[in-house]
Amino acid sequence: MGTLIYTGITSLDGFVNDAHGRFDWAAPSEEVHAFINDLEREVGTYLYGRRMYDVMSFWETPAPEVETSAVAGDYQRLWRAATKVVYSTTLDAVATDNTTIERVFDPELVADLVGRSDANTSIGGPHLAAHALRAGLVGELRMFLNPVVVGDGTPFLPAGLGLELELLDEQRFEGGVVHLRYSVGG
Repeated sequence: MGTLIYTGITSLDGFVNDAHGRFDWAAPSEEVHAFINDLEREVGTYLYGRRMYDVMSFWETPAPEVETSAVAGDYQRLWRAATKVVYSTTLDAVATDNTTIERVFDPELVADLVGRSDANTSIGGPHLAAHALRAGLVGELRMFLNPVVVGDGTPFLPAGLGLELELLDEQRFEGGVVHLRYSVGG
């Protein structure tokens, strides 16, 4: 049985992007990206909202910045091999392999998917993750805190959500990034 994991790269004040939607400050160093790759080896399925899928679909096609980095190339292979589910009411077709569209986030179906899986499932994007968090489906939170304060933007966690967390792991990186891994529900 797998675990539903919510991972995000955030500012120190808890945002995944700034008030203008920019997240250039979140680009991981090679060291952080290699660490993320090792975590992603446990993932068999990615659940995305439309916006996160649009961002992540970059990894489908070779690009110069991917081809010149062994770490980025490794991530691309991991991402392309995984199953992807996009939750969208407006998307007509997907542009990536191993990808399906679902119109509605159904907590029971997601719980069944995670429960039947031998690998972990990753949920990406704060809006979609909010549904899973409120439904009590997320088993782990993984945050990569960046040493930047953006002041406003899209929060990693939804407003009004209370969670009991247990720290499972933490890792510091050059440049001040800190990875925090929590079990949800203690």
